[in-house]
Amino acid sequence: MMQDVWTQLGPTIAAIMFSYTMYQNYFPHELRGHIRRYTDKIVSYFYPYMHIIFHEHETDGWFERSKPYVAIERYLSKNSCTQAKRLKANSVKNGESLVLTMDDHEEITDEYKGEKVWWTSSQKAASRQTISLYREDEKRYFKLKLHRKNRDLITNSYLKYVLDEGKAISVRERQRKLYTNNKGEAGGWYRYGGGRMWSGVVFEHPSTFDTLAMDPNKKKEIMDDLETFSKSKDYYAKIGKAWKRGYLLYGPPGTGKSSMIAAMANFLQYDVYDLELTSVKDNTELRKLLIDTTSKSIIVIEDIDCSLELTGQREKNKTKDKEDKEKSEEDAVKEKLKKELEGKEKKSEVTLSGLLNFIDGLWSAIGGERLIVFTTNYVEKLDPALIRRGRMDKHIVLSYCCFESFKVLAHNYLNIIESHVYFPEIRRLLEETNMTPADIAENLMPKSSKENADICLERLIKALETAKEEAKLKAEEEDRAKEEAKLKAEEEERTKVAEKEKEEKDPEKKKELKDTEEAKNADGVNNKENGAKENGDVSKD
Repeated sequence: MMQDVWTQLGPTIAAIMFSYTMYQNYFPHELRGHIRRYTDKIVSYFYPYMHIIFHEHETDGWFERSKPYVAIERYLSKNSCTQAKRLKANSVKNGESLVLTMDDHEEITDEYKGEKVWWTSSQKAASRQTISLYREDEKRYFKLKLHRKNRDLITNSYLKYVLDEGKAISVRERQRKLYTNNKGEAGGWYRYGGGRMWSGVVFEHPSTFDTLAMDPNKKKEIMDDLETFSKSKDYYAKIGKAWKRGYLLYGPPGTGKSSMIAAMANFLQYDVYDLELTSVKDNTELRKLLIDTTSKSIIVIEDIDCSLELTGQREKNKTKDKEDKEKSEEDAVKEKLKKELEGKEKKSEVTLSGLLNFIDGLWSAIGGERLIVFTTNYVEKLDPALIRRGRMDKHIVLSYCCFESFKVLAHNYLNIIESHVYFPEIRRLLEETNMTPADIAENLMPKSSKENADICLERLIKALETAKEEAKLKAEEEDRAKEEAKLKAEEEERTKVAEKEKEEKDPEKKKELKDTEEAKNADGVNNKENGAKENGDVSKD
C-alpha cells in the first residue's frame, strides 16, 4: 500500500517542482510581486495567527544591539532553559555569568493572562557576500506568533510587560561598577580608558545596612526613603521634577560616611560614580560628565568642602570692593601677581554656579533615577545655596557611636547576638564620652587568633576610659586658657583705666596731650584746604 502511495505522489511532486522552477526562471519579477501579494492576502484571510518581528540590530544601529531585542532575550532566558532543546550561551557586557537562550529555529511558548503566544529565534542570511567589521552578516531576530483575537492584549500590555521584565532581569544580574572621572587631556580627548570620560572597576564593597553601625530607627528611615524614591518615577513626572534626589552626609571623620554610600548602592543595586572635581577642567566638562552617567546610579562628591574653592564665594564677592579700597598700591600689586601665579597652577575652573546647575539644572533631568551624594566633615563651611532643600533633599548626620550602633559592631566583629556582661559598663562610657564607629571597630577587631570577645571588649573599655580622661583634661585646659585670657583682658583694662586717671591728675601731662591733639586737628584742616586748593587749580587747568 505504501508503495502505491509513493508511486502516486512521485509524479505530483515532480510536477510541483517543475512548475516552481518555471515560475522562478520565466515569470517576470513585477508579476511575481503581484502574485505573492494576493497569495498572502488569501492565506491571511484563513490563517488565524499574526507575527511580530524583533530584529537584533536596528536600521541605523551599526555598533549596538537593539534594546528591545536584548530585553526580550533576557526575558526568554527564563523559559529557554526548561523548554528549548538547543541552547546557546551569550556573554553579556557587565554580566556576572553567561546568559542561556534558545538557539536558532527553536520555539518556546509563553502564557499571559490565560492566552498563549509562541516565540521563535531565527536568522536571515545575507543576500550577498559582504565584509562586516562591526556585526555578523546574518540578521538575527525573534518572531512572536499570537492569535489575532489577542492583538490588543499582546500589543498594549504583554509587550510592555516583557520589555520591563527583561530590563529588570538585566539590572539584577549585571555586574555593578565603581567609576571615576578621567582627567581631561588637550583638546578634550580622554586617552585613558579608551576615550571615555569615566573608567570603572567592579563594585564589590561589602557594606550593607545590616552591617552599618547606626541607630536602627534612623537606618529604617533611610531605607524607606531610598525604596520610595526608586519606585516614584510616575510621581516625579506628575509633580514636574527630575527623577533624582540629593543626600548630604556630614559628621566627624570616621563616622561611616563612605560605608553609608556603599550600603545605599548595595541596597538599590546602583552603580557608583565617584566624581573628583579637581580633575574637571570647567563647567562644560562637568556637564559632559553628567551626560555620560547612566540611570540607576549614585553620583558622589566626597569632602565637598575640600574639593574646590566653592564655599563662601558669594561672601567673598560682596567684600571684594571693600578690600580693594583698603589695600595700598604695593599690596594690590603683590595680590595681582599672586593671583596670576595661582591661575597658572590651577587647572579646574569649575564654579559654584556650574556645580549648582550640575545638581538641579536642566541637564540634571537627563537619564533619571539618580542619587547625588555630598559628604563633608564641616557642614558650616558650605554655601547655603549648595545644600538647600531641592538640591540636597535629605540631610543625614553621622555622629559618634551610640550604644545601639555599638551592638551592631559587636555582632559584626565578635558575633555577640544579644548581650554580654560588659555591655552595661560600655553603655555608661559611651554616654559619657565620644568615640567614632571607626575607633570602636578597631578596638573590637581581634588582633590574633587567641583573642576572644572578652579580651576585645576589655580593650574597648580601656580605650573608652582613656578617651574620657583625655577629653576631661582637654576641657580643663580649655577652661584654664579661657580663664587666663579673661584675667589678662581684665588686667589690661585696669592698666588702661589707671593710666588715664594718672594723666588726668598731672596738669603738665594733660596740657601736653591737649596741645598734641590741637596740633593734629590743625594739620588735618590745613591738609583739607591744600587739597581743595589743588583740586581747584586742576579744574582751572
